[in-house]
Amino acid sequence: MRKFPLLPIFLIVAVDVLGLTIMIPLLPFYAEKLGASPSQVGWLVAVYALCQLFSGPLLGRLSDHTGRKPLLIVSQIGTLIGFLVTAWAGSLGMVFLGRIIDGATAGNLSLAQAYISDVTKPEERAKSFGIIGIAFGLGFLIGPAVSGYLSTFDYRYPIYAAALMSFTSIMATTFLLPPVSTMPARPGAPVGPGGRRLSLVAWGAYARYFKQPELGNLLFQFLTFTFSFAMFVSALPLFVERRLTWHGRPFGPEQTGYTWAYAGLMGIFLQGPALGRLVKRFGETALTRVGFAAYGIGYALLAFCYSVPWLVVAMTGLVVGGLVRPTLTSSITQRTSRDEQGVVLGLTQSLNSVSQIVAPLLAGWMIQHHLLTGWGLVIAAVSLAGAALAFRR
Repeated sequence: MRKFPLLPIFLIVAVDVLGLTIMIPLLPFYAEKLGASPSQVGWLVAVYALCQLFSGPLLGRLSDHTGRKPLLIVSQIGTLIGFLVTAWAGSLGMVFLGRIIDGATAGNLSLAQAYISDVTKPEERAKSFGIIGIAFGLGFLIGPAVSGYLSTFDYRYPIYAAALMSFTSIMATTFLLPPVSTMPARPGAPVGPGGRRLSLVAWGAYARYFKQPELGNLLFQFLTFTFSFAMFVSALPLFVERRLTWHGRPFGPEQTGYTWAYAGLMGIFLQGPALGRLVKRFGETALTRVGFAAYGIGYALLAFCYSVPWLVVAMTGLVVGGLVRPTLTSSITQRTSRDEQGVVLGLTQSLNSVSQIVAPLLAGWMIQHHLLTGWGLVIAAVSLAGAALAFRR
């Protein structure tokens, strides 16, 4: 495995994302069954992100001293406990507790990204970060389908499946992932995994990265991406439940899960081997622009969706938008020196957490007030703002 460090990372992220994607189509319905309103569903997503906002930079800084592997294991154990508490919940308060535990130890994805940055050359990073895109594709193919199927028997069964995936991820990290310190250093590369990190409250120090013309533009693009995507993911189940029917009944976790599975299947084709060839031919900047434009169109189509075929068309556009994540992340790391990458990756994780705090609250409020079309159009507008920034470069 040491000759192929990205293989165990792929397995870890894929299994971890699988657990996450089992929960995505189910959590709003599970919470509603326990009496939650759409706004409270938004708070369920937001409270997780609020805890992650504080824990993410802390875990990142600790990983710079202890290595990525130990902190990945700690993060995954927290996820496992959070899933079990949620599965055993008899009230909405217990679901909130499970989300708080999970969020307080969250950091799997950012630590995995830092690991990839540590062990790959700059010119190979877009392709390497693409493995996270593939992992998300596999996760969104298998996880929601499993969730949709198991939810037809009992809403708790998918949560137990997610807990099993989390346990599997812990085992994969423990026995398959080599520590970063065992990797051969590249000639001239500074010692230390991912460089230094800043604390959460050091926003003044973070601000200087936004002031750098090119890097700042990329960071603002990243913020538009995370905000729009968080609004979309957190409220899609609530949206389709109110807009679409299947055999005369409102969409439930089963139909929502299969919708995500379709998106995951398409994403595998786009972010698999094709991504590396696309980057070589068109470049990261061009693909980021295409991705943002596709997101804007897809979200706008979703806003006026009243039928299943229209939903399929909108989701297809959003799959193309998935080009944004790997290409934009790679561009950010390539425009950052190695000893600053820890800071910038921590900053992107903080931006992601801020988006996941604010966006679900806005989305839940809009759904509760029956602003379904407005919800889609707001997301489209934010994505098109990201496209404008990308073309401004």
